[in-house]
Formats: sequence, C-alpha cells, structure tokens
Amino acid sequence: MRAPVVAGVDGSAESLSAAAWAAREALRRERPLRLVHAWNWQPRQGRDEATDTARRSRAERVLREAEEQLHDHYPDVRLFEEQIEGPVAPALVKAAERAELLVLGSRGLSGFTGFLVGSVALGAVAKATRPVVLVRAGEEAEDERFPADSGQSSARTGYRDVVLGIDVGDPCEEVIQFAFEAARLRRARLRAVHAWNGPSPVGLGAGDIGLVSGPERAEEWRGFLSAVLQPWRDKYPDVEAVQSVVADRASNAVVRAASSASLLVVGRRLAERPTVPRTGPVTHAVIHHVGCPVAVVPHQ
Repeated sequence: MRAPVVAGVDGSAESLSAAAWAAREALRRERPLRLVHAWNWQPRQGRDEATDTARRSRAERVLREAEEQLHDHYPDVRLFEEQIEGPVAPALVKAAERAELLVLGSRGLSGFTGFLVGSVALGAVAKATRPVVLVRAGEEAEDERFPADSGQSSARTGYRDVVLGIDVGDPCEEVIQFAFEAARLRRARLRAVHAWNGPSPVGLGAGDIGLVSGPERAEEWRGFLSAVLQPWRDKYPDVEAVQSVVADRASNAVVRAASSASLLVVGRRLAERPTVPRTGPVTHAVIHHVGCPVAVVPHQ
C-alpha cells in the first residue's frame, strides 16, 4: 500500500478540521487516509485495567465519530484507523515515519489571524522527519479557493496560491519539490518568496557603500531566485511559478504573502542532534501568525 496521509484526531474541533483537510489531500494525492488517536498512560503509576479500557473505549469513539463525518463528506477516500498507546507527540512522530505527511489541528486565535499551537503539535513539528501540516479549527474546503464572482465562498472555483518561503542562500530541494507538487495537485499558482536585509552601514568597510544600492541588490536577489527555481519550472511545466523578493524580515514577508494563500510551505532543518528539536525562527514565527494551513517540510 502506498504511504498514507496520516491525521491525528482527538475529538476536538481543530482535529476534525485537520482530518477533513487530510481527506481532501489524500484524494488529491491518490493516497489512503489513516486516522490516528494516541492515548497516554503513565508507566510510573502502573497499569490499571479499568482505566485502560476506558481510554480504549474513548479512542474508539473518537475514531468512529471522525470516520463517520469523513465518510459523509468524502465517501471516495480510502480510510483506515489506528490507536497508538504512549506519549502523544512521540507517538504521532512515529506514525509520521510511515506517512506521506502528517496533518494536525491547531486552535485558531479568536479575533486574530494565526494559530494557537499546543505542545503536542509543536513537538511533532520539531521532531518529525516527514512533512507536517497544521490546520486551524474551522478551516473549510472553500477557504482554499478563490471566491465566486458573487463574492461568496465556493468549492468550485480555482485554488488560491501555494506560497513557498525560500532562502536563496540555502535552498532545499525537499521543500521546493513539496511546494511545486502541492501547486500541481491543486492546479494553483506557486508564489516563491525570498526576503533579504541590506547590510548595516556600521558593518561596511571603506568603499562598500556604493555596492549596496537597494534596487541593485534586489535585482541581484531576483536573479538568484530565478536561477534556483528554473530547474523546478522545467520539471513542472504546468505550474505557473511567480517570485517575490522583499526587503524585510523573512517572517514578515512570508506572513504577508500567505494572507490570501491556500497553503504555505516552509522548511525546517533536521537537527544534527535529534535530542535537540527545533523549528527555526522563521518557521516558529509563521505558524503562529498565518491563517492558512502551513506545511513544515524537514530537510537536511
């Protein structure tokens, strides 16, 4: 069986939104969908049969309710379910090892754009070796698409842009490929965004000031970005790929670009020491401040 899309469910509204997004992604990728519920027990407290039975019963109920909801809305998805015993974040990370990608829910911030990302989701993002997608509670299929001519939400219009946050100085093939593939599957436009900061005059040597003209530096970065993207444009000729070079902090530029996106794709460098999980400053910032689903793609 092809590697599935895996969605973590716990009965919350955000996990059900994530499961629905995962079902749509599984259909796009022609993959099965595996619903996973992880329940914890404390080894130091010993095992209690009655408590374990109650936890298994709740897990079955959570999975059944999610499965019924998905069957009603996405009857064509191939659906499986699994209970996992152990600490939740490590259990989800382990489940992701056998997955095409892992999808998790995060609570939306009432009145604000962005996520309220819990410790489980952050732990999974920081440690997973496969892509992790975070989806806000309330995310609907229509949110991924442009509004209809009437201005109303629609599930029949084209997809909004897929936005790729990219560092031209350290481009990562896994991240770029994920973004192009996501755009191809949606028949969406890909917007690649690179941010740069001009050097401070304090750090310039004698005669250097003439080399850092803003327009000239921006044009230089545009050339670098175009060169990085060209092999992927050749590989994905059906994907319209546009590029933006912005003089700003990377997190600010990416958050602005993702304000009307269907999906934001960012990278996370795998830690040389697996015991020290990290998300990186840009990824950490954007997952707290954007409104669309965020795909965090690990890379070497």
